[in-house]
Amino acid sequence: MTHTNRSTRVGFRFFTFAVIAFLWVPLAIVAVLSFNRSSSLTWPPTGLTTKWWTKALHNPGARDALMMSLKTAVVATLIALVLGTAAALAVQRFKFFGRESLSLMIVLPIALPGIVTGIALNAAFRQVGLDLGIITLIVAHATFCVVVVYNNVLARLRRLSPNLEEASADLGADLFQTFRFVTFPLMRSALLAGGLLAFGLSFDEIVVTTFTNGAGSELQTLPQWILSNLSRGEQQPIVNVMATAVMLFSLVPVWAAQRLAGEQSGLAGR
Repeated sequence: MTHTNRSTRVGFRFFTFAVIAFLWVPLAIVAVLSFNRSSSLTWPPTGLTTKWWTKALHNPGARDALMMSLKTAVVATLIALVLGTAAALAVQRFKFFGRESLSLMIVLPIALPGIVTGIALNAAFRQVGLDLGIITLIVAHATFCVVVVYNNVLARLRRLSPNLEEASADLGADLFQTFRFVTFPLMRSALLAGGLLAFGLSFDEIVVTTFTNGAGSELQTLPQWILSNLSRGEQQPIVNVMATAVMLFSLVPVWAAQRLAGEQSGLAGR
């Protein structure tokens, strides 16, 4: 039995490391190649240098695309925080006809394939006469960012006792005071975690972006810029740099959200 248990542990460890290597080795190779002295995709690197990072910093196309992605992700996340929180409060705190259908409709955009969502939004924007640009791009990103915030806030609200809000009302607090001093502080970390995840999701999205962004290089997001320059040999080192930047911008919010989720679970266990 001891030998079987030891073999099982070794097997699980092997498969765990294999999965981690499968996920992270390609990303690590791209990150290392961003410091490669050679402009070609040679492995192992012929030497290490930071010149490609300097060139990427001074590349107007890459810099504009980065700012476009940041602006889109920030505004879409703010919209998602407001709408996702309001929807979660309505679904959890009130009973009304069609509540379950409403919850399904909110979650549906992130469950559908990105190309379906992109085509649908593109058709909707054209039907109402909106020209594709940063406004349509932000609205499109907000549609799936709302889902992340909604799920985080709804999960937190379901773990909170309604007795706290009832006690606040019994003590004379109105609805706004109860939300400000009781409900909001208790769900603040869930909002932050949802916002971080929404930002990371928006920052590296490309499928919906392709159908809802306007034409022109000045409107490209960073993932679009990377895709359009991927086949250009002279731009390949800078593409590696920007791909590494996308990884960093995406990993940091996800890591922070996971840490917050872990702290929330620890507090709930107490």
